[in-house]
Amino acid sequence: MKTILITGANRGLGLAHVRTFASRGIHVFATARVLDESIELTQLATLYAGLVDVLQYDAADSEAPSRLKSIVGDTPLDLLFCNAGVMGEGGQSLGSIDVLGILNIVRINSLAPLKLVEALTDNVACSKRKLVAFQSSLMGSIGDNGSGGRYGYRISKCALNMVAKGVANDLKSRGVISVALHPGWVKTRMGGQQAPLTLEQSVTGQQQILDRLSLKDSGRFFNYDGKELPW
Repeated sequence: MKTILITGANRGLGLAHVRTFASRGIHVFATARVLDESIELTQLATLYAGLVDVLQYDAADSEAPSRLKSIVGDTPLDLLFCNAGVMGEGGQSLGSIDVLGILNIVRINSLAPLKLVEALTDNVACSKRKLVAFQSSLMGSIGDNGSGGRYGYRISKCALNMVAKGVANDLKSRGVISVALHPGWVKTRMGGQQAPLTLEQSVTGQQQILDRLSLKDSGRFFNYDGKELPW
């Protein structure tokens, strides 16, 4: 891979992916919602000058994809990694459902990535690798749901998995590979310090998957260790 674009790159998994991709000599368009607060990402851009370009992108802003397109132009993107997302606040338990709050989670976690793919399809399709990856979650798996709760987040990731499958079908004729990925339970601000996986373990596993994907893998859902997950 020569060039990728990853959203939600200012912390956690996104930041770790930027660091690892750049260390491999891959050019990264790394997006963050608030640039002034993205200190570590800005430091990475300085460390890897010429390899990391920091761009503003807010998944809650419907005009953000078109602005990114205007900046990226016709640059081929070997990988479009839709990583940005939110866990959401309260109102996700049975008996206290916040409809508007859940709709906002779905808008950010599911529809924003779809609009980003719409804006950047040509960039991906004209690249050598032609990859689109969606940072999903096992909590979006219907087959694995044995605990209930967290309705907003679960619904949004389930919807994102459908987006990944739909994109795989719609862009198959252009040779584009689309997959949903589960990073595992990782020690991040979202995952908490009780999580069993380090950022390095998750990111290394995900990048190994991305390196070996072929068109026959398009439309599938993978764990960070390469295991296929149930929808």
